[in-house]
Amino acid sequence: MATSDGFLMMIASLRVFFSWVGWLQNVQKGWNDVVKYVRFWQEEQVKYGVVAGDQIRVLNGPFLDPSSKPNGEVTALDRVSLLAPVVPGKVVCVGVNYAQHAREMNHDLPEDPVLFLKPPSALLNPEGEIERPAMSRRVDYEGELVVVMGRKVSKAAEEEAMAAVFGYTCGNDVTARDLQQKDGQWTRAKSFDTFCPIGPWVVTDFDPKAAAIRTLLNGEVKQSSNTRHFLNPLPKLLSFISQVMTLSPGDIVMTGTPEGVGPMRSGDQVIVQIEGIGELRNRVK
Repeated sequence: MATSDGFLMMIASLRVFFSWVGWLQNVQKGWNDVVKYVRFWQEEQVKYGVVAGDQIRVLNGPFLDPSSKPNGEVTALDRVSLLAPVVPGKVVCVGVNYAQHAREMNHDLPEDPVLFLKPPSALLNPEGEIERPAMSRRVDYEGELVVVMGRKVSKAAEEEAMAAVFGYTCGNDVTARDLQQKDGQWTRAKSFDTFCPIGPWVVTDFDPKAAAIRTLLNGEVKQSSNTRHFLNPLPKLLSFISQVMTLSPGDIVMTGTPEGVGPMRSGDQVIVQIEGIGELRNRVK
């Protein structure tokens, strides 16, 4: 009897596995070869899953864990609250990575990539509210492509650094512009709580070399560019960062913003759109 039960359990497991494989293949065909991984809040707990149309196939653990697999649960996308797709150990940011943005900010083009950090406490969920700090009179949007690391990498060549990438998402490097100019360095201006919205999901099948990126404020296009205009192409950028610090699974790299940055006011809605990923929406409190 035990042997029979074990055999039936094995058959059931195989059915789930092959159903998952077939479903994943259909997702890839039906969604322009883009698989979308999400982290979300449901039933008083954090869950992970893969989006297919208007549904989420729930995983039994974080999608960055290679051993995670579907647990058989399916839920409607519009019945959950999406969270920032990852909780990074560190948020590595790149400044002045578009020539036009350098010109609008009166910066010289840097010889090397300009790096700075945001604290993980600045993270904000999709649809979350950006809070304007009392000590700042000007808070700007900065739409950016965000890289999510999947493997640990240190002092890596360009090819190795790119191989360590798990996927990509949208981000907004919110900045207290007046404090950035006042302080002369960027830590305070970039680090307030809610100043790092990312999401809504992580896509893995994405070409970062030539993706259109736009930022809309109250429906009006304010930033419109393409990642082909990076001063430092992504392989060079990630390799450079890895010479400075070890990148670990879940760490994110915000790759810089194009020209067109500007202020946000209470009640504004800001949307960051990236071709091949989707859009990140937030309001200003």
